[in-house]
Amino acid sequence: MEPRTISTLLIRGARQLLTLRGTRQPRRGPALQQLGAIPDGALLIEDGVLVEAGPTRRVENLAQARTAIEISAAGRVVMPGFVDSHTHLLFPFRPSCDSEPGASEHALRSVTGMRLETQARVHLEAMARHGTTTVEVKTECGPESEAELKLLRVLEAVKWRPLDIVPTTLLASPPSGVAEQQQWSGLDQWLAGEFLPKVKRRRLASFADVFCENISALSESWSRYLAVAQSLGLGRKVHAEGPASEAVALAVKYGAASVDHLEYAGPEDIARLGSSETVATLLPAASFHRDARYAPARALIDAGAAVALGTNFNPHHTPTLNMQAIIKLACCRMGMTPAEAVCAATINAAHALGCAGRVGSLEPGKSADLLILNISDYRELAHHFGMNLVHRTMKRGEIIWDEGQVAPRAPKDLRPAW
Repeated sequence: MEPRTISTLLIRGARQLLTLRGTRQPRRGPALQQLGAIPDGALLIEDGVLVEAGPTRRVENLAQARTAIEISAAGRVVMPGFVDSHTHLLFPFRPSCDSEPGASEHALRSVTGMRLETQARVHLEAMARHGTTTVEVKTECGPESEAELKLLRVLEAVKWRPLDIVPTTLLASPPSGVAEQQQWSGLDQWLAGEFLPKVKRRRLASFADVFCENISALSESWSRYLAVAQSLGLGRKVHAEGPASEAVALAVKYGAASVDHLEYAGPEDIARLGSSETVATLLPAASFHRDARYAPARALIDAGAAVALGTNFNPHHTPTLNMQAIIKLACCRMGMTPAEAVCAATINAAHALGCAGRVGSLEPGKSADLLILNISDYRELAHHFGMNLVHRTMKRGEIIWDEGQVAPRAPKDLRPAW
């Protein structure tokens, strides 16, 4: 059940209102700089849907605004909620960095769905506090079909609470040993005849993703996986960690919504993406945590590629879920401008998830997913690092997080342990 919404709201007096209004296609080149900014802006929301966006003086004089509940955004930036287009939120926890290989997968098989659901809610609530309103979540159990279905059922249980979740089933490559590759010899039949049709029939995933590593023996399996997903009407995505050429070629061939990572994208890959419909999803936090090279964002944008941003949040490898920090890293480490980074973290990220028709910008008819920030100019997002600048997060016209006071609590207000 979706959250209940207040009937009519008027958000008025924003120092800057970023609407991200524009074409129905992903933004490219100079269009990435166009945020549809309105000084002294206002929004009118009815039943969780945006009715109007424009200058405060015009919007507050509309007939519907006369009986609306008013929210002041004076001196603040109002913008679309962040769309985190790449996470591994349910990645199984390892007790320590020294755990044996495969310990995470073993832990996942043994953990209960209820515990996974509790863990997921903790992370989703933290994302909401930092301004994310829509998030993609990948699974990655490979041929472990029961574990994979367990994760997908958990994601179904936490949808709408409090964020929109776009579930993706990820085919993770095995280690490069001969034994593991032989284990996957029957993968094609299993995928085509059982698992993907079941996922589609039960509507458990929006996308099928494949983790392309430099293992040539698996190239045919990756192609068949994407072909089956395409024939079933599932969206396609491709992981491109390591040399990107084969991954980019597969993504373009099978009409993937996005190809992700791209830290090693070369000139041919960049040119191919610049002339394709596939979005390049970049993950600066992955490079930050690994102290590794960053994706060539500037070259991709200059080549005309549609660029999106995601956190790559993974409780073990990339413990970053704050999209504000991603914007900072994109600007200071990948050469993006603040406007490009905001666009890539909202409307283009929504295109990468196939949901730009309802989220990612503040336009009439779209869901009222928005942020009120404690800054007076959006470019300050590229200045701060590690801070939470969100004053208020709204999802479908409902306040799901509100900044509160820092104040001591009396002992009498604390719950006893017994």
